[in-house]
Amino acid sequence: MKSQDIRAKFLEFFKSKTHQIVPSAPMVTKNDPTLMFVNSGMAPFKEYFLGNGTPTSNRIADTQKCLRVSGKHNDLEEVGYDTYHHTMFEMLGNWSFGDYFKKEAIAWAWELLTEVYGIDKDILYVTVFEGSEEDGLKLDQEAYDLWKEIVPEERILMGNKADNFWEMGSQGPCGPCSEIHVDIRSDEEKAKVPGADLVNMDHPQVVEIWNLVFMQYNRKADKSLEKLPSQHVDTGMGFERLCMVLQDVKSNYDTDVFTPIIREIETIANVDYGNDEKVDVAIRVIADHVRAVSFSIADGQLPSNNTRGYVIRRILRRAVRYGFTFLNKKEPFIYRLVDVLDKKMGKAFPEIKEQKQLIQNVIREEEQSFLRTLEQGLVLLDRVIENVEGKVVSGKKVFELKDTYGFPQDLTELILSEHGLTYNEDEFNAALKKQQEDGRVGTKIEADDWVVLLEDEDEEFVGYDTLEVDVRLTRYRKIETKKEGVQYQLVFNMTPFYPEGGGQVGDKGYLEVPNGDVVYILDTKKENNLIIHLAKNLPKHVDQTLRAVVDKKQRERTAANHTATHLLHQALREVLGTHVEQKGSAVHSKYLRFDFSHFSKMTVEELRDVENFVNARIEGKLPLEEIRNRPVAEAMADGAMALFGEKYGDTVRSIRFGQSIELCGGTHVENTADIWHFKIKSEGAVAAGIRRIEAITFDATKEFYFENNRAYYEIKDVLNNPKDTVKAVTDLKDENAKLKKQIESLLKDKAKNLKGDLKNELEDIDGVQFLAKQVDLDQNGIKNLAFELGGEMKNLFLFFATATESKVMLTCYISKELVAERGYDAGKVVRELGKLIHGGGGGQAFFATAGGKNPGGIPKAIERVREYVK
Repeated sequence: MKSQDIRAKFLEFFKSKTHQIVPSAPMVTKNDPTLMFVNSGMAPFKEYFLGNGTPTSNRIADTQKCLRVSGKHNDLEEVGYDTYHHTMFEMLGNWSFGDYFKKEAIAWAWELLTEVYGIDKDILYVTVFEGSEEDGLKLDQEAYDLWKEIVPEERILMGNKADNFWEMGSQGPCGPCSEIHVDIRSDEEKAKVPGADLVNMDHPQVVEIWNLVFMQYNRKADKSLEKLPSQHVDTGMGFERLCMVLQDVKSNYDTDVFTPIIREIETIANVDYGNDEKVDVAIRVIADHVRAVSFSIADGQLPSNNTRGYVIRRILRRAVRYGFTFLNKKEPFIYRLVDVLDKKMGKAFPEIKEQKQLIQNVIREEEQSFLRTLEQGLVLLDRVIENVEGKVVSGKKVFELKDTYGFPQDLTELILSEHGLTYNEDEFNAALKKQQEDGRVGTKIEADDWVVLLEDEDEEFVGYDTLEVDVRLTRYRKIETKKEGVQYQLVFNMTPFYPEGGGQVGDKGYLEVPNGDVVYILDTKKENNLIIHLAKNLPKHVDQTLRAVVDKKQRERTAANHTATHLLHQALREVLGTHVEQKGSAVHSKYLRFDFSHFSKMTVEELRDVENFVNARIEGKLPLEEIRNRPVAEAMADGAMALFGEKYGDTVRSIRFGQSIELCGGTHVENTADIWHFKIKSEGAVAAGIRRIEAITFDATKEFYFENNRAYYEIKDVLNNPKDTVKAVTDLKDENAKLKKQIESLLKDKAKNLKGDLKNELEDIDGVQFLAKQVDLDQNGIKNLAFELGGEMKNLFLFFATATESKVMLTCYISKELVAERGYDAGKVVRELGKLIHGGGGGQAFFATAGGKNPGGIPKAIERVREYVK
């Protein structure tokens, strides 16, 4: 059965059980600061389990893209070495929100596996929660009895808390679970060891394929449990493992989910899968990682050095490193696998097809960048090896190579072993542990339980219409982080504060308390459908009515910038073409940032046209046309632009200014005239095919022009207040150019005089006219001097060094007849001697240069270059 059919049958089955089939949520999480990526099928539904939202149906089924590479669920280092762990994987799931419970979940799971998919009942085992003295929980007798009706008791196994009690996190909904495991070993292996002995023992052919979680408790901050008001079902089945079983293979990588990618890697790298374990691991790593990276980019997360982006960069670099070391791939090739991925998964996940060109461009550029990093790391590692005393390299040095320069630890270990060296692993692990602890301490949040004051199902946002309103505090809790100290999270029955989202920052402001006190709101965020207001302290009387007031000035500035991003998007599509798509944005009160797809740097004329386009609409005084709770299909039919990586509900809010119409939940000005003026501050590349514009509006532009005006008058003052400032600057530039020419002429004369002296210093070494010397010339002068001498004399071997305050340069010139007859190589000379000046370089066999920062290495370089002549 093909993977596409396996996926389709799952969804068809649960559709027949009156489940609503929903598309996968983007893998990059929104409005959930506890997660960077969706790491399980239930993550997009957390708000429903927490009681903070109402699902469109009490029964839902889907296939969800998941990524597990950080935190509690971290499979990254296992990927490639076994046959069943992945970074990105699909989780097939069915969900009940207060509807059916254990009886239906268990019966349907068994029916689907054994009757629809036709899996042999004799190779299946199930587990049930055995209970926990720590939590005062007994055996999940209900689940046991239900399984006993359809499974022989010897195939029902007891599972401990670690394996069979599922928790969302340190707090929140949780409950016992029943896992379904499959034994696909040969009959001979089964005869030797019973499958029951290998369940949950990390055997590659005795694996869990489905987990049925029965959420019936809530874990409190003090670790105690309380019963949930409603019981829920949350199941997750590993799609790749299911394909392994149904396609009768022994590895996920032997299924048609991966084999097309593996075949392409074999072709590109000219290797065969299945002959060499190290090569096989590399191929599995690359096949897995290209999926994770591609889907992340398609969902809006580009590789970068920050949080989520760093995770994606790390995955891709791991793939590049395995290709570099074990497949001998020294040039980009992973981006070429995206075509195969598109053909295999583009139908089920159209975002891959829609974003294919972007994905390929980004991966190719990242590959090129990291390959350069590897090359630089090799130079740095050579220097470490050269300076080591004894046979053990400092673990701190190895960690520095990894942390600062991105050079992989295992590659360092491999190269050291080739030189008969090791490194101090204790030092390395200590440095790594310190870094990890520093990161955890800075971000770890300790949270108390929510104190519920009022039962309020719907926290209404009224911030589109008003900036202040009387509110009641419905719940609060204390949190603590090392960075911010103690804070309070406040939730109201209604709020005018806009929570951070859609690229827009959260509102700030204050609460007026009846006794005259003021509580300042430092930030506003959305978490699992709750609008949370952060404050340093609580109102003294939490049961009183409070006046919530948004900082009007900041909101106005932010709204102006948000509306400007819509006009900017329209302008870019008008000026550059309709291929332009928004790829990210940041809307602050002081500036806006807009990322968009485009293939080249924008010209000055294009930037001016974009500015003029936006300002024309500001001057046109276009009114805001807002429609709330609008059917999404109607808005799209009206021409509204949806943004990639966003998940939209059945109803949306559309924002129109003239011909610009987008789906947007952010705050906007009432009229484009309120923006005042739009000014682009910068334009540049973010990644391959992605450009970024930073711009300002409103009073920030007033300040910008004020500062420019002030700088202009300061320049005039320096130039003694000329009548024509531009002419004065031009004259100054012309005069500077003339002086440069005069200097160049003097340097040429100096080189001519020097040439005669250098001829007299040439030393004959076995027929080679040799000279190594530090000279006082610029690089261009040295090059000219070397080639002039080379034109006049044969068998020359010249080595010049020069040093300035900022840079040290080595130059090697070798006559071509010496290169041909004796195999001399100027490139090799400067590469190796460049290490002495803490740098590197290269070039051709007859002429090469190296740059560095250590002038103290020049005497040793001049001394050692003789070794290359003898």
